[in-house]
Amino acid sequence: MPTRVARSRGLRVRDLGRLAAAWAASTAALIITGALLPGFSAASWWAYAAVAAAAGLVGLVLRPVLVEISARVGWAAVLLTALLGQALIMYTAIRLVPGIESTPWSAVAATWVSAAVGTLISWATTAGTDDGLVTSLAGRARRTETVPDPDIDGVLFVQLDGVPFPVLQWAVQSGAVPNIRRWLTSGEYTLREWTPQLPCTTPASQLGILHGTVDGIPAFRWYDRKLGRVLVANRPADARVIEDRHSTGRGLLCDDGVSISNLFTGDAPRSLMTMSRVEVRRGSTQTRRAFAWFFASPNGFMRSFTRTVGEILKERWQARRQVRRDLDPRVHRDWTFALLRAVTNGLLRDLNTALVAEEMRRGTKSIYADYVDYDEIAHHAGTFRPESLAALDGLDRTLGSLAGLAGTAPRRYRLVVLSDHGQSQGTPFADRYGQSLGDVCAGLIRERVQVVDASVEGLGRADSIAGDIAAGGMTGQLAVRADRVLTEAQQAPDSGGAEDPVVVLGSGNLGLVYVRGDRRWTLQALDSQWPALVPGLAAHPGVGFVAGVDDDGRSWAIGREGRVDLTSGAAEGSNPLAPFGPHAARVLGRALTHPEAPDLYVNSTVDPVIGDVSAFEGLVGSHGGLGGWQDRAVLLGPADLMAGLPDRIEGADELHRVLVGMLESCGQRTATPGPDRAAP
Repeated sequence: MPTRVARSRGLRVRDLGRLAAAWAASTAALIITGALLPGFSAASWWAYAAVAAAAGLVGLVLRPVLVEISARVGWAAVLLTALLGQALIMYTAIRLVPGIESTPWSAVAATWVSAAVGTLISWATTAGTDDGLVTSLAGRARRTETVPDPDIDGVLFVQLDGVPFPVLQWAVQSGAVPNIRRWLTSGEYTLREWTPQLPCTTPASQLGILHGTVDGIPAFRWYDRKLGRVLVANRPADARVIEDRHSTGRGLLCDDGVSISNLFTGDAPRSLMTMSRVEVRRGSTQTRRAFAWFFASPNGFMRSFTRTVGEILKERWQARRQVRRDLDPRVHRDWTFALLRAVTNGLLRDLNTALVAEEMRRGTKSIYADYVDYDEIAHHAGTFRPESLAALDGLDRTLGSLAGLAGTAPRRYRLVVLSDHGQSQGTPFADRYGQSLGDVCAGLIRERVQVVDASVEGLGRADSIAGDIAAGGMTGQLAVRADRVLTEAQQAPDSGGAEDPVVVLGSGNLGLVYVRGDRRWTLQALDSQWPALVPGLAAHPGVGFVAGVDDDGRSWAIGREGRVDLTSGAAEGSNPLAPFGPHAARVLGRALTHPEAPDLYVNSTVDPVIGDVSAFEGLVGSHGGLGGWQDRAVLLGPADLMAGLPDRIEGADELHRVLVGMLESCGQRTATPGPDRAAP
């Protein structure tokens, strides 16, 4: 308790400093605005200082009212608050202070100009860091709520989507992630590696981490024999189907937890921007409230606007730089990706941080949030490219911000950082060999096939934002339209149609081949129907192995020069799994035992020297199969919670049990029975 009191006194001193700095910056911004904008002037600079002070006081009263009204009305009201709320505050302040000449429209213009100038001043005074955002959120956090059990530690799980262990390890060694490096060198935190299952994709890993099972998730998208159609994990309706099939009510977040920006809820009582609940509860008042609080601040809207524009311009310049330098491997980076990058690395990061800060202010026991910055950029730029490493640096700054904000919460928070998978790099299969996996299959069976290999992971992330913020009306229709575009992009074949007998899907460098229908085809059945299919795929120079089950239920991996029985480990000829590591047979064998597994898994080759793979999607950085760093993931946590962990963590369901043990060590889940309560 004395520590907490001392911290509160320290906060009061810092708050006074922040208020003085904000007042000085606002005054300077208004003086510059008066010099630039006709129709807006003051008798002296003291009048500008008085307006800045009055605007702060008026905002304290008026801003909460505007936020609450807009959050309840809907996204359109939030947007109007962002655009005109500060103008209303400014105009009210101008009317209260004598010596200022202004019209209503010049007040609106003055708000925008002063916000832009204030953003520049903030950027200069904070050296381009997130201190301005943290200050804004910390001001909101001063109004913390009381909790009945403050002695129970909360746990904040932060998922750094797609960050490979070797990349983060290098970043720590080079000093590129100063916050993580400081935590590790102090001995307070421990960093280690864990091995995702096959497929190493976000749907399988998040289902395992949050719900304790990886069964029934053969890839990012797959042909569902029960439904007779393709299921796509980042489509809201399909994510709900997947979670409903596997939820037991005892997920990671079932004890007063919240899910933020994930695919699944982890059985949390509340979920925000979570894909499996977007379809059910489009229009979250809490999400809109957090959004409105940020954008209604003097520089919040301008911060996001300038960051969004900056990300788009930066992406276009970096894409052209890759072409000029003739970097290999690389893929075409279009305007669609530039817009998605602006959303995920600007708006979504700030919104996630605002939502997490709000949950810590409320004292929520367990929080799980997914930050997709690195994953989205590395897919298109590469795992070790400067823009990808810059995203990792931004995530490190965010972790530092969250750690600082946790200090004002009504309970102590323990920070656990993890990635759901890694990433591997390489030239896409179609670019390297001149035809897609679907084209190869169609040529071997001499029939048309349905091909689903478009890369639309980022579209799903954007849809989760639109869906959770929208609440009917025009914006609700926009969210539904975004979902329809996503569905068409995921479900519509690139070639072939719904009556074609074979469905071929790409999930990173892992391909899936299904024969349409409600039964699973064995290797013998495929050989009987299409004798050239399995041998032809195995002999392709871009295919590392083909895997399936035989009539006796045994799982096989088949390569160009041999095959291996995954049940017994007996190899005939050379073992095609040898280049993929000693764990390859285990994770592949496990994946093939699931009824939802495809008739054939097809994995690309891996370069034995540099570890490059060839994605069956148009991505330079990929994950899903075996090879490279895609199955080398990160786990970072407080040293005491990390003590005594198993020597090897293999599979997200095993990681789930480890994380549940951490919650138990913090005093949580005391009334949660079930097999998932296994301490480390």
